[in-house]
Amino acid sequence: MADVMRSQGPEEDPAEDSSDEQSAADQGEATRSTARNAAKGAGKSKKGSFWWELFVLISTALVLTVLLQLFVARVFLIPSRSMEQTLHGCDGCTNDRILVDKITYRFSDPQPGDVIVFSGPRTWMQDEGGYSEPANPVVGFFQRVGSLLHLVEPVEKDFVKRVIATGGQTVECCDERNRVLVDGHPLDEPYIYWAPGTPHKQEEFGPVTVPEDHLWVMGDNRNNSLDSRYQGGGGRAGAVPLHDVVGKAQVILLPPGRWQGIPESNPQAVALGPAREPGSGAPAPAGVEYLALVPAAWSARRGSLVGASSRTWERY
Repeated sequence: MADVMRSQGPEEDPAEDSSDEQSAADQGEATRSTARNAAKGAGKSKKGSFWWELFVLISTALVLTVLLQLFVARVFLIPSRSMEQTLHGCDGCTNDRILVDKITYRFSDPQPGDVIVFSGPRTWMQDEGGYSEPANPVVGFFQRVGSLLHLVEPVEKDFVKRVIATGGQTVECCDERNRVLVDGHPLDEPYIYWAPGTPHKQEEFGPVTVPEDHLWVMGDNRNNSLDSRYQGGGGRAGAVPLHDVVGKAQVILLPPGRWQGIPESNPQAVALGPAREPGSGAPAPAGVEYLALVPAAWSARRGSLVGASSRTWERY
């Protein structure tokens, strides 16, 4: 009876087994397809994320570079001989790149002996043939940004000189020992350089009373410098307004063999004495000028890789 009962039970259908196997295969293929699509999507996402992060990184670096050079420090190239031998600059040689900090003079005014970089005053630029701003302000903006990144030549022309006298002082040359006088007192100028083949005698000028909020500047290479004695026709027109001062030259960054601080010998220290030295504004907090060294390496490296840094435009 048991055998009869088993023989009468339902028989397995081969078609159903085949259908189940096909369904399982389809599901497996669908799962693998989904996994492949997910992997492709993840790859695209990672690739897109990489390019976006690269864009953000480069944009941030450029913005920081511009901000640092606008408000903290900037690297300048010295192409002229007017500040020899404090600063080296000549045709066909390795010109100095100097770090100019823009922090010091936010707390104090330039003092005698400071080496400064300044934009060419209007009276100076008349002798230099002048320069014209781009008519389109948008073009002017991008040209300024490009100059900060060392990608294009700067719109303005900059100069580097040493401060000799400040507003209200009277400067003239020379006494019987060939020395510049400030308020009738001879100056001690150990930084003066007499280039080979030039007379060891300064050309006479003055007396000139420096206007308030102005500076009288001269080059260390005394007989090869177009400075306050000559620019704008000389006299009061040769003085540099304080608002044209870009900053204080602190360090020679390049070439590596000349990496050093820039001497700031005050020529009036002995002549006028501490009580009579010009005192305009409180001194900068101790060490604040060296905050400008933070972006120095980056700025100098960009300047050497991308092209010439902002340069001082001087015939002498």
